[in-house]
Amino acid sequence: MFQKFLDTIVQLVRESGLYAICNGFIDNGGYKYVIMILISFLFLYLAIAKGFEPLLLLPISFGMLLTNLPLTEMYHPELFAGDVNFGRVLHEGGLLDILYLGVKLQIYPPLIFLGIGCMTDFGPLIANPKSFLLGAAAQAGIFFTFVGAAALGFTAQEAGSIAIIGGADGPTAIFVSSKLLAGGGYSIDVGTIALAAYTYMALVPIIQPPIMKALTTKKERLVKMGQLRPVSKTEKVIFPIAVTLIIALLVPSAAPLVGMLMLGNLFKESGVCDRLVKTAQNELMNIITIFLGVSVGATTTADKIINIEFGKVIILGVVAFGIGTACGILFGKLMYVFTKGKVNPLIGSAGVSAVPMAARVSQKVGQEYDPTNYLLMHAMGPNVAGVIGSAVAAGVLLNII
Repeated sequence: MFQKFLDTIVQLVRESGLYAICNGFIDNGGYKYVIMILISFLFLYLAIAKGFEPLLLLPISFGMLLTNLPLTEMYHPELFAGDVNFGRVLHEGGLLDILYLGVKLQIYPPLIFLGIGCMTDFGPLIANPKSFLLGAAAQAGIFFTFVGAAALGFTAQEAGSIAIIGGADGPTAIFVSSKLLAGGGYSIDVGTIALAAYTYMALVPIIQPPIMKALTTKKERLVKMGQLRPVSKTEKVIFPIAVTLIIALLVPSAAPLVGMLMLGNLFKESGVCDRLVKTAQNELMNIITIFLGVSVGATTTADKIINIEFGKVIILGVVAFGIGTACGILFGKLMYVFTKGKVNPLIGSAGVSAVPMAARVSQKVGQEYDPTNYLLMHAMGPNVAGVIGSAVAAGVLLNII
């Protein structure tokens, strides 16, 4: 009887995750589990203690923790290698495998865009259509990085997935990478791209100000811009319909993202869909955010993170983001010249898609030099233009690759 009890205890120990780590700590890479768990703790700290994109960084980091706990059987990368057998995933997969299908089938990012559309006011962009140019200029970092990543030996699919990080738009990065890397067999995956994208989105207030100050003069930073004109309800209703028609006809691959963004905005501006607006802004957005974050975090396994390729992704990601910010500012300087000093170049940095954080950074830097200078609404124009621009850039990448 006592021997049977001991055998049971030994069996329980041998089937534990702790035994799996210790037993293969050196030979079977058990130390990698420990490293990944510690990295997940770091991101949990950044999300909770520092407030870095907590709504997504927290579920992503917890998904990372779950997937790197040995023997939990919640996520199986082998089920998504090559052509995915969805029936097999449903029958043999764990919880995180099931949730990850929403990423694999490109369902979550467009639904996130639906919620974003319900929360976005395109009034500043409609009032100042020139903001479209600033939003477009800030997407240059995507295409410069695409060329650079390809030159470093990444495949076209990998280069496109890395380059889209420069748009500073997490859902777009996930949408593009899930399409481009669908076949499997690449040195990076969707989790790698998402982790880099959301990390840099959280670091917008740290990365952008030095670039903004380096590329502008004090005189330019002190420019006060005139008040924006009022925008009628009719304009706000027509805008999402017109943008959907134009972009879907020119770049069909961008239609899922832009279409859902504009549908959400039309819900908001029509004034007749209050229940749908509240659902998209709150319940739907929150549910999809949880599913997206946890399932994307689950893909960040040790073999995808602890390697040279991930280091390259991190470096190229910040290059893409930095170039995008710089191009927006430089185009703002050009507008400053052509308008004879009526445009503050600082708002060009908001052309990246991190809404509304990038616009707030423009406001903050401007007020460091003049506390009475209010650039926020002017910066929101290029900021929301950047959301549209990043979606269009995503469509272009999908078309050319």
